[in-house]
Amino acid sequence: MNYYELVFTLIEAEDYQQDLLINDLADIGFDTFENADFGFKAYISEADFNKQFLDERLANYYPQFSFSYEINLIPQQNWNEVWESNFEPIQIRDKVWVRATFHEPKPGIPYEIVIDPKMAFGTGHHETTSMMMDMMLDIDFSGKKVLDMGCGTGILAILAEKLGAVDIAAVDNDLACYDSTIENAQLNKCDHIKVFCGSKEVIPIERFDIALANINRNILLDQVDRYAWVLKTGGELYLSGFYETPDLDIIKDEASKYGLSYISHKKTKDWVATKFIKM
Repeated sequence: MNYYELVFTLIEAEDYQQDLLINDLADIGFDTFENADFGFKAYISEADFNKQFLDERLANYYPQFSFSYEINLIPQQNWNEVWESNFEPIQIRDKVWVRATFHEPKPGIPYEIVIDPKMAFGTGHHETTSMMMDMMLDIDFSGKKVLDMGCGTGILAILAEKLGAVDIAAVDNDLACYDSTIENAQLNKCDHIKVFCGSKEVIPIERFDIALANINRNILLDQVDRYAWVLKTGGELYLSGFYETPDLDIIKDEASKYGLSYISHKKTKDWVATKFIKM
Protein backbone atom coordinates (compact mmCIF):
# COMPACT_ATOMS: atom_id res chain seq x y z
CA MET A 1 0.00 0.00 0.00
CA ASN A 2 1.28 3.45 -0.93
CA TYR A 3 1.02 6.32 1.53
CA TYR A 4 0.90 10.08 1.27
CA GLU A 5 3.12 11.98 3.69
CA LEU A 6 2.01 15.56 4.33
CA VAL A 7 4.69 17.74 5.90
CA PHE A 8 3.11 20.68 7.74
CA THR A 9 5.19 23.72 8.66
CA LEU A 10 3.40 25.86 11.28
CA ILE A 11 4.27 29.49 11.97
CA GLU A 12 3.40 31.01 15.35
CA ALA A 13 0.74 28.40 16.02
CA GLU A 14 -0.26 27.49 19.58
CA ASP A 15 -0.05 23.85 20.67
CA TYR A 16 -3.82 23.59 20.95
CA GLN A 17 -4.20 24.87 17.39
CA GLN A 18 -1.88 22.17 16.09
CA ASP A 19 -3.84 19.58 18.10
CA LEU A 20 -7.14 20.76 16.62
CA LEU A 21 -5.68 20.56 13.12
CA ILE A 22 -4.42 17.03 13.75
CA ASN A 23 -7.83 16.00 15.09
CA ASP A 24 -9.47 17.33 11.93
CA LEU A 25 -7.02 15.41 9.77
CA ALA A 26 -7.77 12.24 11.73
CA ASP A 27 -11.47 12.80 10.98
CA ILE A 28 -10.78 12.54 7.24
CA GLY A 29 -8.64 9.43 7.36
CA PHE A 30 -5.11 10.39 8.39
CA ASP A 31 -4.03 7.64 10.77
CA THR A 32 -0.48 8.43 11.89
CA PHE A 33 1.20 11.64 12.98
CA GLU A 34 4.82 12.48 13.77
CA ASN A 35 5.80 15.63 15.66
CA ALA A 36 8.67 17.72 14.35
CA ASP A 37 10.37 20.98 15.31
CA PHE A 38 8.75 22.75 12.38
CA GLY A 39 5.26 21.29 12.93
CA PHE A 40 4.30 17.72 12.16
CA LYS A 41 3.98 15.03 9.52
CA ALA A 42 0.69 13.31 8.75
CA TYR A 43 0.23 10.01 6.90
CA ILE A 44 -2.71 8.58 5.00
CA SER A 45 -3.05 5.65 2.62
CA GLU A 46 -3.24 6.59 -1.04
CA ALA A 47 -6.66 4.95 -1.29
CA ASP A 48 -8.08 7.10 1.53
CA PHE A 49 -6.65 10.45 0.42
CA ASN A 50 -9.15 13.03 -0.83
CA LYS A 51 -7.69 16.43 -1.74
CA GLN A 52 -11.10 18.13 -1.67
CA PHE A 53 -11.77 16.96 1.91
CA LEU A 54 -8.29 18.14 2.88
CA ASP A 55 -8.78 21.61 1.40
CA GLU A 56 -12.16 21.98 3.11
CA ARG A 57 -10.66 21.21 6.54
CA LEU A 58 -7.60 23.39 6.04
CA ALA A 59 -9.74 26.37 5.02
CA ASN A 60 -10.86 26.70 8.64
CA TYR A 61 -7.30 27.28 9.82
CA TYR A 62 -5.93 29.83 7.37
CA PRO A 63 -7.51 32.76 9.31
CA GLN A 64 -6.11 31.47 12.61
CA PHE A 65 -2.38 31.02 11.92
CA SER A 66 0.13 30.71 9.11
CA PHE A 67 1.15 27.32 7.81
CA SER A 68 2.25 25.55 4.68
CA TYR A 69 2.41 21.93 3.65
CA GLU A 70 3.88 19.68 1.00
CA ILE A 71 2.64 16.31 -0.20
CA ASN A 72 4.99 13.39 -0.77
CA LEU A 73 3.94 10.02 -2.18
CA ILE A 74 5.81 7.22 -0.46
CA PRO A 75 5.59 3.92 -2.35
CA GLN A 76 5.35 0.83 -0.19
CA GLN A 77 8.71 -0.47 -1.38
CA ASN A 78 10.40 2.60 0.11
CA TRP A 79 9.22 2.02 3.70
CA ASN A 80 12.33 -0.03 4.46
CA GLU A 81 14.58 2.88 3.54
CA VAL A 82 12.42 5.44 5.37
CA TRP A 83 12.26 3.37 8.53
CA GLU A 84 15.89 2.27 8.65
CA SER A 85 17.08 5.86 8.25
CA ASN A 86 15.00 7.00 11.26
CA PHE A 87 14.65 4.00 13.54
CA GLU A 88 16.72 3.85 16.71
CA PRO A 89 16.18 1.25 19.45
CA ILE A 90 13.91 2.26 22.31
CA GLN A 91 13.66 1.12 25.93
CA ILE A 92 10.54 0.97 28.11
CA ARG A 93 11.56 1.29 31.77
CA ASP A 94 14.26 -1.29 32.39
CA LYS A 95 12.04 -4.08 31.04
CA VAL A 96 11.62 -3.83 27.27
CA TRP A 97 14.13 -3.28 24.48
CA VAL A 98 12.72 -2.75 20.99
CA ARG A 99 15.21 -2.98 18.14
CA ALA A 100 15.41 -3.72 14.47
CA THR A 101 17.26 -6.68 13.01
CA PHE A 102 20.23 -4.42 12.23
CA HIS A 103 20.66 -3.32 15.90
CA GLU A 104 22.55 -5.10 18.66
CA PRO A 105 20.79 -6.81 21.59
CA LYS A 106 20.96 -5.16 25.02
CA PRO A 107 22.03 -7.57 27.77
CA GLY A 108 20.06 -7.54 31.01
CA ILE A 109 16.72 -6.47 29.52
CA PRO A 110 14.12 -9.22 30.19
CA TYR A 111 11.90 -8.57 27.17
CA GLU A 112 13.46 -7.96 23.79
CA ILE A 113 11.29 -7.31 20.73
CA VAL A 114 12.86 -7.42 17.28
CA ILE A 115 10.94 -5.67 14.51
CA ASP A 116 11.99 -6.24 10.92
CA PRO A 117 11.77 -2.99 8.92
CA LYS A 118 8.81 -3.64 6.66
CA MET A 119 6.81 -0.47 7.36
CA ALA A 120 7.13 2.87 9.14
CA PHE A 121 4.46 2.50 11.81
CA GLY A 122 4.31 0.44 14.98
CA THR A 123 7.91 0.68 16.15
CA GLY A 124 7.12 1.87 19.66
CA HIS A 125 8.51 5.35 19.06
CA HIS A 126 5.15 7.11 18.97
CA GLU A 127 3.91 8.26 22.37
CA THR A 128 0.74 6.19 22.13
CA THR A 129 2.61 2.94 21.46
CA SER A 130 5.19 3.51 24.19
CA MET A 131 2.43 4.39 26.69
CA MET A 132 0.54 1.21 25.83
CA MET A 133 3.68 -0.85 26.30
CA ASP A 134 4.37 0.89 29.62
CA MET A 135 0.83 0.12 30.83
CA MET A 136 1.19 -3.50 29.72
CA LEU A 137 4.08 -3.99 32.11
CA ASP A 138 1.63 -3.56 35.00
CA ILE A 139 -0.92 -6.05 33.63
CA ASP A 140 -1.09 -9.75 34.53
CA PHE A 141 -1.08 -11.47 31.14
CA SER A 142 -0.36 -14.97 32.47
CA GLY A 143 -2.63 -17.49 30.77
CA LYS A 144 -4.82 -14.73 29.29
CA LYS A 145 -6.67 -14.42 25.96
CA VAL A 146 -5.82 -11.08 24.32
CA LEU A 147 -7.18 -9.03 21.42
CA ASP A 148 -4.84 -6.55 19.70
CA MET A 149 -6.75 -4.24 17.34
CA GLY A 150 -4.85 -2.18 14.78
CA CYS A 151 -1.82 -4.35 15.43
CA GLY A 152 0.53 -2.63 12.93
CA THR A 153 3.83 -4.48 13.21
CA GLY A 154 2.43 -6.75 15.94
CA ILE A 155 4.53 -5.10 18.63
CA LEU A 156 1.81 -5.13 21.33
CA ALA A 157 0.74 -8.69 20.52
CA ILE A 158 4.37 -9.81 20.74
CA LEU A 159 4.84 -8.10 24.10
CA ALA A 160 1.59 -9.67 25.35
CA GLU A 161 2.92 -13.14 24.56
CA LYS A 162 6.28 -12.40 26.16
CA LEU A 163 4.37 -11.30 29.27
CA GLY A 164 2.53 -14.62 29.43
CA ALA A 165 -0.56 -14.43 27.20
CA VAL A 166 -1.43 -17.82 25.70
CA ASP A 167 -3.96 -16.90 22.99
CA ILE A 168 -3.67 -13.62 21.06
CA ALA A 169 -5.77 -12.38 18.15
CA ALA A 170 -4.01 -9.59 16.22
CA VAL A 171 -6.18 -7.63 13.76
CA ASP A 172 -5.35 -5.00 11.14
CA ASN A 173 -7.13 -3.92 7.95
CA ASP A 174 -3.87 -3.18 6.11
CA LEU A 175 -2.45 -6.18 4.24
CA ALA A 176 1.10 -4.87 4.79
CA CYS A 177 0.44 -4.83 8.56
CA TYR A 178 -1.04 -8.32 8.40
CA ASP A 179 2.06 -9.66 6.65
CA SER A 180 4.38 -7.69 8.94
CA THR A 181 2.73 -9.06 12.10
CA ILE A 182 3.07 -12.64 10.87
CA GLU A 183 6.75 -12.12 10.03
CA ASN A 184 7.55 -10.34 13.29
CA ALA A 185 5.74 -12.98 15.36
CA GLN A 186 7.93 -15.61 13.73
CA LEU A 187 11.03 -13.45 14.20
CA ASN A 188 10.29 -13.22 17.94
CA LYS A 189 9.46 -16.94 18.19
CA CYS A 190 5.86 -16.22 19.20
CA ASP A 191 3.61 -19.25 18.74
CA HIS A 192 0.36 -17.96 20.26
CA ILE A 193 -0.49 -15.09 17.90
CA LYS A 194 -3.20 -15.53 15.27
CA VAL A 195 -3.34 -12.71 12.72
CA PHE A 196 -6.50 -11.52 10.94
CA CYS A 197 -6.79 -9.05 8.06
CA GLY A 198 -9.85 -6.84 8.30
CA SER A 199 -11.68 -4.62 10.77
CA LYS A 200 -14.06 -5.33 13.65
CA GLU A 201 -15.97 -7.84 11.53
CA VAL A 202 -13.05 -10.31 11.63
CA ILE A 203 -12.66 -10.29 15.43
CA PRO A 204 -13.08 -13.91 16.50
CA ILE A 205 -16.35 -14.74 18.26
CA GLU A 206 -14.62 -15.53 21.53
CA ARG A 207 -14.35 -14.04 25.00
CA PHE A 208 -11.14 -12.14 25.73
CA ASP A 209 -9.58 -11.24 29.08
CA ILE A 210 -7.76 -8.20 27.71
CA ALA A 211 -8.25 -6.00 24.64
CA LEU A 212 -5.68 -3.52 23.31
CA ALA A 213 -6.52 -0.92 20.66
CA ASN A 214 -4.08 1.80 19.63
CA ILE A 215 -5.77 3.37 16.61
CA ASN A 216 -7.48 6.79 16.46
CA ARG A 217 -10.52 8.39 18.03
CA ASN A 218 -13.00 7.88 15.20
CA ILE A 219 -12.18 4.23 14.65
CA LEU A 220 -12.29 3.56 18.39
CA LEU A 221 -15.71 5.20 18.63
CA ASP A 222 -16.93 3.00 15.80
CA GLN A 223 -15.51 -0.23 17.24
CA VAL A 224 -15.81 0.12 21.03
CA ASP A 225 -19.18 -1.66 21.10
CA ARG A 226 -17.53 -4.70 19.52
CA TYR A 227 -14.67 -4.61 22.03
CA ALA A 228 -17.21 -4.59 24.86
CA TRP A 229 -19.10 -7.51 23.31
CA VAL A 230 -16.04 -9.81 23.07
CA LEU A 231 -14.63 -8.92 26.51
CA LYS A 232 -15.41 -11.12 29.48
CA THR A 233 -17.12 -9.55 32.46
CA GLY A 234 -14.26 -8.04 34.43
CA GLY A 235 -12.13 -7.91 31.29
CA GLU A 236 -9.75 -5.04 30.74
CA LEU A 237 -9.72 -2.67 27.75
CA TYR A 238 -6.75 -0.41 26.99
CA LEU A 239 -7.17 2.32 24.38
CA SER A 240 -4.80 4.89 22.88
CA GLY A 241 -4.33 6.91 19.72
CA PHE A 242 -6.16 10.08 20.78
CA TYR A 243 -5.74 13.31 22.73
CA GLU A 244 -6.74 14.18 26.28
CA THR A 245 -8.79 17.19 25.10
CA PRO A 246 -11.41 16.79 23.78
CA ASP A 247 -11.09 13.12 22.86
CA LEU A 248 -10.88 11.45 26.27
CA ASP A 249 -14.31 12.58 27.48
CA ILE A 250 -15.84 11.61 24.14
CA ILE A 251 -14.30 8.14 24.36
CA LYS A 252 -15.38 7.72 27.99
CA ASP A 253 -18.97 8.70 27.21
CA GLU A 254 -19.19 6.25 24.30
CA ALA A 255 -17.55 3.41 26.24
CA SER A 256 -19.96 3.84 29.16
CA LYS A 257 -22.88 3.02 26.83
CA TYR A 258 -21.55 -0.53 26.55
CA GLY A 259 -20.76 -1.25 30.19
CA LEU A 260 -17.14 -0.15 30.05
CA SER A 261 -16.13 1.71 33.19
CA TYR A 262 -13.26 4.21 33.02
CA ILE A 263 -10.46 3.43 35.50
CA SER A 264 -7.44 5.63 34.73
CA HIS A 265 -5.23 7.07 32.03
CA LYS A 266 -1.64 8.05 31.31
CA LYS A 267 -0.60 11.16 29.41
CA THR A 268 2.48 11.96 27.36
CA LYS A 269 2.46 15.38 25.78
CA ASP A 270 -1.21 15.62 24.77
CA TRP A 271 -1.63 11.93 23.91
CA VAL A 272 -3.31 9.56 26.35
CA ALA A 273 -3.65 5.84 26.97
CA THR A 274 -6.58 4.77 29.10
CA LYS A 275 -7.91 1.74 30.97
CA PHE A 276 -11.53 0.51 31.15
CA ILE A 277 -13.13 -2.47 32.87
CA LYS A 278 -16.08 -4.43 31.45
CA MET A 279 -18.74 -4.34 34.16
